[in-house]
Amino acid sequence: MPVHHLMVGTWTPPGAIFTFAFDDEALTLKLVKRTPIAEDEPISWMTFNHTKKTIYGAAMKKWSSFAVESPTTITHQASHPMQHNPNASLSTTNTRAIFLLAAQKPPYAVYCNPFYDHAGHGAVFTTDPATGALLENVQNYEYQPNSGIHGMVFDPSETYLYSADLRANKIWVHRRRSATDPALDLVGSVECPEKRDHPRWVALHPSGHYLYALMEKGNQIREYVIDQETHMPIYTRRHWPLIPPGIPESDRWTQYRADVCTLSSSGRYLFASSRANKFDLTGYIAAFALSEEGAVERQILLNPTPTSGGHSNAVSPSPWTDEWVAITDDQEGWLEIYRWKDESWHAWRGSACLSLVLA
Repeated sequence: MPVHHLMVGTWTPPGAIFTFAFDDEALTLKLVKRTPIAEDEPISWMTFNHTKKTIYGAAMKKWSSFAVESPTTITHQASHPMQHNPNASLSTTNTRAIFLLAAQKPPYAVYCNPFYDHAGHGAVFTTDPATGALLENVQNYEYQPNSGIHGMVFDPSETYLYSADLRANKIWVHRRRSATDPALDLVGSVECPEKRDHPRWVALHPSGHYLYALMEKGNQIREYVIDQETHMPIYTRRHWPLIPPGIPESDRWTQYRADVCTLSSSGRYLFASSRANKFDLTGYIAAFALSEEGAVERQILLNPTPTSGGHSNAVSPSPWTDEWVAITDDQEGWLEIYRWKDESWHAWRGSACLSLVLA
């Protein structure tokens, strides 16, 4: 099938879900539908359920779900307030829903993270077996009072959950209680090597042996090996830059923020991005080659993105091939498709522009 559909949310109101059609033969990218949603529930991060028939959204002060009948027929199902702390849902606090992860194995729960203040707990939601809709907040599991989790990843068995705590500068490990109980118990946490690392995102190799932590303030990828008995991550003391060498030390810590790391469809490559804090600077996208077990073999490249990326520069590889990678840019409101071929970004890049920021 040459035509594939991408759904994109927004960081700021008014809320909407944008559907794009990408033709990988004609090499065209078109906006085909803007689906209005509750204006005060813009989705800063969205994910599909295991059937790709439901979208879950981190929607400002709420967690939301939408039925996907077709790429252009998307219907709101439910919105749930943040219940882990009475201050979190108040309009006077800056707490916001920032990230959520949908389990791909039964019982198909959804794991949610708030951010900024009053963000010391994650939330676990059950889902409707028939519709995929968010049902009930069955657990609010604890991190620590000053936590701010921005990204999570399950191990291949979906038994162990790894969380990147940007604010407390830690990586946390939780364990599912059983194959039928989605609730979590704490296994432990590890401090990051540098006090200014601020881990924002984590990715885990399909082998379950290596974890990659993207450090927002440190602007680098750090590699961890997973102890197969304790399931705790152990830092290998190997790391790679997400901004070019030679940038003055003061600018490294103040002018750039690493954003997202994620694996290609085959698991052979790791892609990661960074953003710039000024519109006259560019962000960067990096690519790494991985071994069969998941060790980083080499950093292949570190290329500038067209703009700073604004709040975004989020990287999303296609799930069916290593060839296509989507990037959102909220400096100018672009969605871009990059072609990954022969371990380089191919000269073709398709773009479609929106008139508002993209998440």
